Amino acid sequence: MTLSLENIINQKISAVFKKLGLAPEYAFVKISDRPDLSDFQCNGALALAKSERKNPREIATRIAAELEQDHDFAAISVDGPGFINLSLSDSLIARNMDEIAADKRLGVALVDKPKTVVMDFGGPNVAKALHVGHLRSAVIGESIRRIEEFVGNKVISDVHFGDWGTPMGMILAEVMRQDGSLAKINTYGIEDISAFYKKANTRCKEDDAAKENARKITAELQNGNPEYRAAWQHLRNVSVAAVKKIYDELDAHFDLWLGESDAHETCAEIVKIAERQKISEQDDGAVIIRLEEANKPKPPVILVKSDGGYAYQVTDIATIKMRVDDLHADEIIYVVDKRQSLHFEQVFEVAQKLGIAPQVRLRHIGFGTVNGADGKPFKTRDGGVMNLEDMIAMSKDKVRESMPEPDAKYNAAYIENLVSEIAVGAIKFQDLKNNTASGYVFELEDFAKFEGKTGPYIQYAIARINSIVRKASDTGIHPGKISLSNREERELALKIAQLNAVVMRAYAEAEPSILSDYAYTLAQTFSSFYNVSSIMNAEDKILASSRLRLAGLTRDVLKLLLKLLGIRSPEVMLKKQ
Repeated sequence: MTLSLENIINQKISAVFKKLGLAPEYAFVKISDRPDLSDFQCNGALALAKSERKNPREIATRIAAELEQDHDFAAISVDGPGFINLSLSDSLIARNMDEIAADKRLGVALVDKPKTVVMDFGGPNVAKALHVGHLRSAVIGESIRRIEEFVGNKVISDVHFGDWGTPMGMILAEVMRQDGSLAKINTYGIEDISAFYKKANTRCKEDDAAKENARKITAELQNGNPEYRAAWQHLRNVSVAAVKKIYDELDAHFDLWLGESDAHETCAEIVKIAERQKISEQDDGAVIIRLEEANKPKPPVILVKSDGGYAYQVTDIATIKMRVDDLHADEIIYVVDKRQSLHFEQVFEVAQKLGIAPQVRLRHIGFGTVNGADGKPFKTRDGGVMNLEDMIAMSKDKVRESMPEPDAKYNAAYIENLVSEIAVGAIKFQDLKNNTASGYVFELEDFAKFEGKTGPYIQYAIARINSIVRKASDTGIHPGKISLSNREERELALKIAQLNAVVMRAYAEAEPSILSDYAYTLAQTFSSFYNVSSIMNAEDKILASSRLRLAGLTRDVLKLLLKLLGIRSPEVMLKKQ
């Protein structure tokens, strides 16, 4: 049995359609386009007009006549060519709020057929610090992961570490060039390794011989050279530890810390399958697969490069096979920069050609860039790429400016933890309030304000309700049965009633901004409610208890929304007076 108010009405509409012998696929409602006229509207009569060979208004009038017998509707009218306007009774709305408040899932349904979803997001590289370009993958990916899990799917998240390409050979070559051997490599930390990579990268751009040497070392590494493998393992371990620290701070969770290296053996299988199926060919010493070019030109996919090494794309193809064979994926979602769209089109097409992922949905959710005020990708003042660690530190400094001095009640450790929760929440909300596919401007001056469409505004709304609940409890007021006594209570309840539809839409579209939009409007609606619906000074204790429960329900919904966005909800919010 669903607790969604929209679904409850749909069931009533469906029963009427069935009684009248009308096609049930049109028996559904939507939130009214004219909230001043009604709460919901049904447009099914217009869709039925052709098949029924009747005037849509006539059909709508018959449907409305049946619905008028149901006391859960306060008013029903037919408008225009056949729109059915439905206004709900206060008793139905209040009853629905009580049911949602008592439900641990707050009325949000589970999917009918749960599936196993493998999510690929993060994509860090060995020896490279996480930069602002990694922010959206982690933040969007983590939110989608939480939404998928909340609706009932089994989710397996994989960071997909970049640990097996030519950069590995470049670092090893640079270490040997400077030290004469790899003997000291186990003494180097992430800063040292990053410095080696930067020098190696510059050198290989300027020196073809150095570039060729790095390729040879990479090939030997991939072919099992024990000295190179041992050195590579240290590089990987140090890099993973550094990356985990940042992802932990961002509350981004990964079940698997696999990398390109883990797909190495399967790459050989992919090459063999392609050869056996006769869809690969030799081209100037490389092994390639040509793709269909019906709609637009597509470059071929390179499986094996002319130097004998595996190409980047074959690694992703091999990883698909592993995720299907080993993890039994029903769906694989890649949260990666939209500029990689062609790459994933090629990879998905080859996977289909090879038959390695039958009945598996492959999705690339591409995102836009994080930009500075100039509209270009966000950088440091000196023009370099902004490290994610520095970005978080800047954000914390900004939030710290608004914090009060520690005291006996809230010590320095408490305030510093609050700074972290607000700063990270502000970063995430500023990202997730934007449509995934669009780029956005990172506003350091505005992102952490306690008013406007920001993370701290939602966090503050939750903390404010926590304070209201505490004060009410101290005066003997406790949550009671909900009843609606004014317009603001009714509007808040109807906004809460949208939760199931909002979550399900965010799930279907893999679009967290749908949740952030809803959270913001819900917080605004609560503010309007509380400005005119006093709890402490209500006319009687029954009304006070009703309003208190409605307030507590609003808080619980806001907390759920922030949780699905990957944002924490501090119990108390502090700021300078």
